[in-house]
Amino acid sequence: VQLQASGGGLVPAGGSLRLSCVASGTRLSMNVMAWYRQAPGQQRELVARLSATGRMNYADSVKGRFTITRDNDKNAVFLQMNSLKPEDTAVYYCNADFQGTTAVYWGQGTLVTVSS
Repeated sequence: VQLQASGGGLVPAGGSLRLSCVASGTRLSMNVMAWYRQAPGQQRELVARLSATGRMNYADSVKGRFTITRDNDKNAVFLQMNSLKPEDTAVYYCNADFQGTTAVYWGQGTLVTVSS
């Protein structure tokens, strides 16, 4: 199973980006999907989580600005990031587990840089 994350880049403060994460190598459907981020010198932190039933959780720092969604047909999860701030600069990782298994998988990370 592989999770391929994409969509990162360099944007000015106030800009937007949409991250994508697509699963391949499995016919199983994603169960819980999430985005984490890790800034330089910081621990990895949860940004947003979306359960199979549609329950969403967001870090306080991104509430109202970020939205996590999924496309079950494509086995993909997305993160729409609006009103970006310099403190959102980090490597963003997608994370997922799959129905019927206990393994958790990580994408390779995509760098988001927000300039002030």
